Amino acid sequence: MTEKEKMLAGMLYDPSDSELTKLLIKARKLARQYNQIDEDESEKRMAILRELLPTTPNLPGLQAPVYFDYGCNTYFGKFCGTNFNFTCLDVCPVHIGDNVMIGPNVTLATPMHPLLPEERNVRQREDGSYYNLEYAKPITIGNDCWLAANVIVCGGVTIGEGSVIGAGSVVTRSIPPHSLAAGNPCRVIRELTEADRMK
Repeated sequence: MTEKEKMLAGMLYDPSDSELTKLLIKARKLARQYNQIDEDESEKRMAILRELLPTTPNLPGLQAPVYFDYGCNTYFGKFCGTNFNFTCLDVCPVHIGDNVMIGPNVTLATPMHPLLPEERNVRQREDGSYYNLEYAKPITIGNDCWLAANVIVCGGVTIGEGSVIGAGSVVTRSIPPHSLAAGNPCRVIRELTEADRMK
């Protein structure tokens, strides 16, 4: 298996692999370009997003600045939007459903590191170069979710459709559909019901 195949499968892999390094540098350059373009230059912004997010046919509204590891491993549904400082470490696939609202300073972090130091620490190849191993777990955010400001979603988490994650939450475990959840670690507070309707 290639290092990219191992990465996407959630296996230990070498992030310094040349194929992965090229993809990462490309995504970071594209994100940097996107972040420098004014909001009234929508055609330029969309052209960059098409290259940065090639697996997303319905491009989201991303408020710059944004940050991606690869971009090509992130899948947005229809009518999604992110506020300032969206960070997506998409080492494993990140699936974001339709009508998802993402507040400022939200981080989706799929990368994981081994718990034991001897598996996590830097090591040396025969040629004298150094590397380490990591792995990742995917993230899935269902349709119609709202992640408020400063939410962190960890690898391996699924947030069920229609859920709201309160500001400042660190989501370490999956959240069932139609839940109001918040805290560090994030916990379900209650189910969202018709009683929550504004009118």
